[in-house]
Amino acid sequence: MLLHDDRLLPAEPVTRGIARRLYAGVRDLSIISPHGHTDPRWFAEDKPFPDPATLFVKPDHYIFRMLYSQGIRLEQLGIARKDGQGADTVEGDPRQIWKLFASNWHLFRGTPTRLWFEHAAFSIFGITERLSAESADRIYDRIAEQLEQDAMRPRALFERFRIEAIATTEGALDPLTWHDMIRESGWGGKVVTAYRPDSVVDPEFEGFKDNLTQFGELTGEDVTSWNGYLEAHRKRRGYFIERGATSSDHGHATARTANLTPAECEKLFAKILKGKFSAEDADLFRGQMLTEMAKMSLDDGLVLQIHPGSYRNHNPYLFEQFGRDMGADIPRGMDYVSALKPLLDAVGNEPNLTVIAFTLDETSYSRELAPLAGHYPALKLGPGWWFLDAPEAMLRFRELTTETAGFYNTVGFNDDTRAYLSIPARHDVARRMDCHYLAKLVAEHRLDEDEAAEVAHDLAYRLAKEAYRL
Repeated sequence: MLLHDDRLLPAEPVTRGIARRLYAGVRDLSIISPHGHTDPRWFAEDKPFPDPATLFVKPDHYIFRMLYSQGIRLEQLGIARKDGQGADTVEGDPRQIWKLFASNWHLFRGTPTRLWFEHAAFSIFGITERLSAESADRIYDRIAEQLEQDAMRPRALFERFRIEAIATTEGALDPLTWHDMIRESGWGGKVVTAYRPDSVVDPEFEGFKDNLTQFGELTGEDVTSWNGYLEAHRKRRGYFIERGATSSDHGHATARTANLTPAECEKLFAKILKGKFSAEDADLFRGQMLTEMAKMSLDDGLVLQIHPGSYRNHNPYLFEQFGRDMGADIPRGMDYVSALKPLLDAVGNEPNLTVIAFTLDETSYSRELAPLAGHYPALKLGPGWWFLDAPEAMLRFRELTTETAGFYNTVGFNDDTRAYLSIPARHDVARRMDCHYLAKLVAEHRLDEDEAAEVAHDLAYRLAKEAYRL
């Protein structure tokens, strides 16, 4: 297993030559990782990662969802049920988990997971043989041996990866203890948080009523009144901003927004508090809160990220047994033109506001999102994420959006990952695919090569840094 220098670049020789030159100009740029889900505790404590399985397999839903699809139980991968039941069936030997992963490596042929894993295995650990049942022990031992070295601790890897800034994502009730520890440690790595208020914004979120109680206690506000509830959010956002936050993130099921009158908001909020609300009421409330958060962003400067289009926890068995984020989230279609209109009517013409819209629905790129981002000053188009962070999907993103939104109504790339060691690989894939696309424009005489080089730099670095104010 050797990584080919021309991987993902065009096969046609002339275009490939252009892509090589463009890629050489961005390959070693620092990484801006403006949105993701790495654990801030890693950077706070700077402890060695325990073993290859815990590092690569257990936290990565790209990996375990594929294995689950082939009948492998999550317990076999060392993942315990949330209620602690069946603990005796949970595999506790990381080597056995690794062997199971390795023996099923063929399942990942043609997937971005293979690209990310092999990039990390080769560039970080120097592994040159393909993962398989036969090579599993050798590769495990080589990784495990290196994980004991100080050079493989989280902070050392942060510097080795040339990460300039990374944003984690924490819920509104999180005390941000690890971020405080990072700041107090004197380490120079830039690790910031992002405000994710779903647990106190989504009436259908488990434990919502108890979450609101805790929210009020944290902020000292009366969250049973509409004005007090909004003030609690302002205070909590301020708490996050003090710890480096430059963005908020909202994982609502739909892109719906609303702009109700204050009286209508109070009436709806009262219904939510009583717990006597319909699914329509819950969706309307979430939509209103997106607009409220956008208005707050005009005051405090947080970038607003909207991540709709996912039917979350589609598998009720997995949700009941293991909880959220277990690989059972499925893309669904969205109507962004109608859904975003109330928010855009309210704040879409504000040049000092940045709202970044993501989607899992590719069909909306050229029809809805690119035209919207190509018009409203406040709206920017986020890159393909999750199921769309694969090479072909990245090309489709550029093809479907550039003609209408251009490059400069997009925000570069973000990796949106929990898998720390995949970050350099993900950014490398994005840089190669952008150079692939730009080389085609140059070869067709639609763009001069010096212009393409500038765009490649902007897509790899500048746009994300500026959009997220990092």
